[in-house]
Amino acid sequence: MLCHLVFCFHCLCNSSYILLLSTALVSMHSPAHGATCSDCFTQSRAAHYRNSDENGTDIGACGFGSFGATIHGGDVSAASDLYRNGLGCGACYQVRCTSGYYCTDKGVTVVITDQGSGHGTDFILTRRAFTRMAQTSDAAASLLALGVVDIEYRRVSCSYPYKNITIKIDESSSSPHYLGFVIWYQQGKRDITAVQLCETQNFVCKLLDRSYGAVWTTTSPPSGSLSLRMLFSDEDGDEEWVVPVNNIPQDWKAGETYDTGVQVNL
Repeated sequence: MLCHLVFCFHCLCNSSYILLLSTALVSMHSPAHGATCSDCFTQSRAAHYRNSDENGTDIGACGFGSFGATIHGGDVSAASDLYRNGLGCGACYQVRCTSGYYCTDKGVTVVITDQGSGHGTDFILTRRAFTRMAQTSDAAASLLALGVVDIEYRRVSCSYPYKNITIKIDESSSSPHYLGFVIWYQQGKRDITAVQLCETQNFVCKLLDRSYGAVWTTTSPPSGSLSLRMLFSDEDGDEEWVVPVNNIPQDWKAGETYDTGVQVNL
């Protein structure tokens, strides 16, 4: 009887251990309650510009001009829904094709510089970016031949080492009647949802309009040296105003670029 009781206690202990171990394993593989999935991949499809060179286009819908063709080494893309009426311009995404035979796990990081769609795609990549998803040069040629591939993507932080956020004054700007500019080197993982210009002498501020893409405009701009304010917002509703250290000079000129002196990692 004693041996039987000892045996049963041993069995009970083993059973409890297995149950606890199973519970622990389930806990390890289950997402925490309330966890967000901002880093999760979304399934989609991607194509490439068939009639373009390796880099992007200098007439993209974001208004970047020739800068939009070469930013990030030419790893750029047009987007359909992710364009978001211009709000998505300058955002960065990790895009990787899902074929283990052709594609790497890392994929490619692209910057949204244009609007476009086709064949149920979320991205139309440059040929350079499209081939950078492949494992080898032969695999890259095969991807180009396919034209459209299944992919998964997620938004990632934009990073431009040694580059500050810069504004390019629109060629049609004319003081004191009209001022327009596009924002270059948008950094971090948030959207620029509002832009203000403030007079540095009396701190009178004016909210600018998003004309299209990443182009911000105003008629009758404030006078004098101007302080730029940018509102960075994320999908959770968190917002933060960023005020660069460098001002736009009083004698700003159409076509010129001005370094704001600030980098953002939000």
